[in-house]
Amino acid sequence: MSEAALSEPALTRGRAPWVQRLASWDTAVIVLAVLALLIASGAVHNFGTSRNFTFLLLDLLPVALVALPMTFVIVTGEIDLSVASTLGLTSAVMGLLWDSGLSIETIMPLCVVLGAVLGALNGFFVTVLKLPSLAVTIGTMALYRGLALVVLGDQAVAGFPRSYTSWVTGTVGGGVVPNLLIPLVVLALAFGLVLHATPVGRKVYAVGSSEQAARFAGIRVRQLKFWLYVVSGAVAGLAGVLWTLRYSSARADNGFGIELAVVAAVLLGGVSIFGGKGTLPGVLAGAVLLATVQNALRLQDVSSEALNIVTGALLIISVLLPNIVNSARAALRRRRAVIQEGKG
Repeated sequence: MSEAALSEPALTRGRAPWVQRLASWDTAVIVLAVLALLIASGAVHNFGTSRNFTFLLLDLLPVALVALPMTFVIVTGEIDLSVASTLGLTSAVMGLLWDSGLSIETIMPLCVVLGAVLGALNGFFVTVLKLPSLAVTIGTMALYRGLALVVLGDQAVAGFPRSYTSWVTGTVGGGVVPNLLIPLVVLALAFGLVLHATPVGRKVYAVGSSEQAARFAGIRVRQLKFWLYVVSGAVAGLAGVLWTLRYSSARADNGFGIELAVVAAVLLGGVSIFGGKGTLPGVLAGAVLLATVQNALRLQDVSSEALNIVTGALLIISVLLPNIVNSARAALRRRRAVIQEGKG
């Protein structure tokens, strides 16, 4: 099955490509993200300042970064809820290694490798032992966070090289765009190319659409899912490194709770929780929309607890609304079929 058939609404099949694109869910989310930015700029005090725009992008980056491989995982019909704990554990290990005297140039790749190993453990449980990914990653979410507390306890390690922390918190040419946007753009282009323009991406969609059919087509389903978990862990490890350098503080609770924002961004961007459908531009738009709403509410002195409520509500809406729309389209198609039969 082609990517277009998997990612576009059935109602638009047979129409011109530009009509299909305008009618797609990811286009609607992109429009909503732009509208949210414009409305917040005019309605929320200090939202439109260059300083706040920089902070908005910095807050967006870890969620968008981790959402890239999460998109692949969910499109295959699986999920990874351990990404935030992987981030926290790599941050804790980074602090431990820095405190022991290793160089930052050695520590950073080691932390990415650690993330990949943690992802591989998830992949082993899901693909080799054939356990449900939801149960597995809930378990490893608790396991990895617990290990982070064992490694570092409740202390924080600081004093990382200023040359690195300054770059992570700095902006391109002294403007408003954070330097961290550079690796995000590079990785987004790479992941987007793989998902939408390579055989690997077509296999990902095929597995999510019908795992049994994908096996009959010769796709190594278990191998594909295993490596997706490895990549998910590695990117979460990278996010842990960048998070630690941004705040110049390695803590076991770094990134706590961002898995909710990551999953919300992916589903809000149009990726089906059942797999087989979704696009990376839609996911990035979902991340922007979520970050915009959260940033605007923070400027209104909304508590973190209330922000979690909003994120949870958006997550529920992102699952519920597409199902309602699809049901309405199916009912409309049945009605048209009945009318055509009556005319015949």
